[in-house]
Amino acid sequence: MKLEIKILETDVIVVGGGTAGCYAALTLSEKQDVDIIVVDKANIKRSGCLAAGVNAINAYINEGSTPEDFVDFVKKEAEGIIREDLVYSIAKNLNKVTKNMENLGLTILKNEQGKYVTRGKRSIKINGENIKPLLAKQVGLKENIKVLNKVNIIDYIVKDNQVIGAYGFSIEENIFYVIYSKAVICTTGGASGLYKPNNPGFSKHKMWYSPFNTGAGYAMGIRAGAEMTSFEMRFIALRCKDTIAPTGTVAQGVGAVQVNAKKQEYVKNYGKPLTTIRLFATVEENKKGLGPCYLKTKGISKEVEEELYKAYLNMAPAQTLKWIEDGKGPSVENLEIEGTEPYIVGGHSASGYWVDTKRATTVSGLYAAGDVAGGSPKKYVTGCFVEGEIAAEAAIEFIKNKKRQLIEPDVISSKAMFLENFLKNEDSMFSINQVEEAMQKVMDEYAGGISKNYVFNSTKLHIARAKIEELLVLSNRLKAKDMRELLQIFEVIDRLYVCKVLIVHLLARKETRWKCYGENADYQEKDDSLLKYVNTIYKDGKVDVILRNLIKRDEVYEH
Repeated sequence: MKLEIKILETDVIVVGGGTAGCYAALTLSEKQDVDIIVVDKANIKRSGCLAAGVNAINAYINEGSTPEDFVDFVKKEAEGIIREDLVYSIAKNLNKVTKNMENLGLTILKNEQGKYVTRGKRSIKINGENIKPLLAKQVGLKENIKVLNKVNIIDYIVKDNQVIGAYGFSIEENIFYVIYSKAVICTTGGASGLYKPNNPGFSKHKMWYSPFNTGAGYAMGIRAGAEMTSFEMRFIALRCKDTIAPTGTVAQGVGAVQVNAKKQEYVKNYGKPLTTIRLFATVEENKKGLGPCYLKTKGISKEVEEELYKAYLNMAPAQTLKWIEDGKGPSVENLEIEGTEPYIVGGHSASGYWVDTKRATTVSGLYAAGDVAGGSPKKYVTGCFVEGEIAAEAAIEFIKNKKRQLIEPDVISSKAMFLENFLKNEDSMFSINQVEEAMQKVMDEYAGGISKNYVFNSTKLHIARAKIEELLVLSNRLKAKDMRELLQIFEVIDRLYVCKVLIVHLLARKETRWKCYGENADYQEKDDSLLKYVNTIYKDGKVDVILRNLIKRDEVYEH
């Protein structure tokens, strides 16, 4: 199969049309003379983590709180390892972007005094099932934004350590895209599917994080030599059993406590009630034979139960359907909970690109925002909006008086041929799914997955590293019968690159700072001499580790 080469030119490419991507594009579009291309492998109307909606804004500065309080909260949750400068820049703008979304039509619940209805200390209630279509509609109204839906970006075009565009391909037509730009903003999200998930077979997509977020942005940055940070701060969600629906709606919205099979509250027995401890306590109770564990909802009123049904229809309809199909709602039966497989994500934990205060990566011309940007946990939806805005404003400044650079035709031909080889490969011994499942089995058993209660050690990690290398070699021999299968091959390859870097990060942090997230059996205690960022740079097949000192709230960090 021969691919048609299509060359496009623009000022800024936004890779990924999710939360941060759409907001970045809208910010860029305010400059009438700036042309923008947003590229999404799906369709921006329902892509990314907000595809199905969300029922709360979980990063908001409520009355009586300050941005400084928010930084302190995030720092405490992350056991001291955050980029305070990044978190502070987000916190100062959370309420502004929330108001902007309300102006675009987002329904935010209000009380009789006209104030937002709070759900928790830093959370407000919304009706957010249409949040993504609202964003997509605004993007579509801008004359200087061109949207390429169903186009998968595979690598940056790098020349003299500067990103000058991106390569991609259509998943519906036999087209290879070469898109030149003066700057690129990566907003592709984090990585799911690295580990064996909770549910097997046809239900494997029922996971906490979007199953379509494959770590592509990370992988492209890794291959381009960008510095990465904090992959070892994995995120593992405590979720509703089987449906993997969020538990915060019940824990915060109803004030439900965690109980074991003997109806005993147990989190308090394991230390301070951090997000990590609530998960760790559940794992430990199950290990002791005291499971299943639950959120105690039995006895709530029918009115509250009805509100829960509606809330889950906003974001995780499977949970409401399960209650209805079982004929036992949360007022009749406690809600069973479990931990998910680990994810690499910069919106809940701190994994991602190492960026400066303007969200510039270490590769000139490349910016990162949202889940793909590291250093700032607990940013959630509104934090991704803020980072999209910051990255866009910095990119506008960067491209002033910049001219587009081009690459040689033979380099383009070589890249196109690399793709075509997958489409005409006849020698593949393994299917795409077999390689993906082998990767998940390796990570589950040797890098701290569900089956090992999230615990790993150096011996197992070295085994995982060797096996992931073997799978990377095999992945280059896979066969695609069409463009959609070519997409699936690159999703597997990208995940393998993320696994490769993740394993090095897990080896480098010789302590257990976060229960379950980084449970190192060789080093079971915290070691404050490692109160540093673990960063890495990939070059010539090798992942080098850099330990960097912490950056405080009022510092202005530049590369």
